[in-house]
Amino acid sequence: MNTETGYRLELTGVFGYPVDENPTVVMMEAAFSELGLDWTYLTIKVPSESLGAGIAGIRAMGFRGLNLTIPHKGAVLQYLDEVDQGARIMGAVNTVYRKDNLLAGTNTDGKGFLRSLTDDAHTDPAGKKVLVLGAGGAARAIAVELALAGAASILIVNRDEVRGRELVRLVRENSSTHAEYLSWHDAVSIPSDTDIVVNATSIGLFPDTEAIPHVNFDTIRKGMIVCDVIPNPPRTRFLVEAEKRGAVTLDGLGMLVYQGAIAFKLWTGRDAPIAVMKKALVAL
Repeated sequence: MNTETGYRLELTGVFGYPVDENPTVVMMEAAFSELGLDWTYLTIKVPSESLGAGIAGIRAMGFRGLNLTIPHKGAVLQYLDEVDQGARIMGAVNTVYRKDNLLAGTNTDGKGFLRSLTDDAHTDPAGKKVLVLGAGGAARAIAVELALAGAASILIVNRDEVRGRELVRLVRENSSTHAEYLSWHDAVSIPSDTDIVVNATSIGLFPDTEAIPHVNFDTIRKGMIVCDVIPNPPRTRFLVEAEKRGAVTLDGLGMLVYQGAIAFKLWTGRDAPIAVMKKALVAL
């Protein structure tokens, strides 16, 4: 109990292994401070074999919320009381929150992408044709949420065929969205009727900022929405090349901020100070 304010210090945090470089603490602490909340965000290193004990610990200590990062997003499902539809389909939870006396799980990654798409690019994914580069965790989250939001079709482009086809199966079995797989061994040509292109790989992430996805950029047409999930640097070479062809671009910083803002609202019940959170991340 804080004797000056009369409020109990509320606990949130992140479990990961490794977790030292996780940037979420910066934007969450900035958000708590901006709204005058007596809350704190802890960065906690938890190895895989200790995850169950860790979740029992946050129950006992009354944590109001928790983020999960590598390697816990899939394993944590077994320790939660409730998991929402999207997170259960993709098999990954990155945010835990209190729901009465229960611990509920969701995945805000794909939801953060959708909010960035609608709020920043002013684009409703319903009825749109989407191409997603990659089939890892970010791609799964984004593809599932796009499908649940009513995307007409999703083309998954990936080098690993097994993983690519598995994501196609998830989309097909859990939505009415048409999904197909395309092998990624040569430069990818973007179908001319594509509305949204998403680089959901780590290609171009700092420090390898000169790396660029193997795409035939001359097949990107004016007016396409081209997105990158990479937040650092936000203006990747992928987006620069797409802009040269007249595409509308969307960087990964917005997705990172919005997914955190969604978690913030689940934990606190308050609207997140988006601008403050983004400013905190940019200053890193």
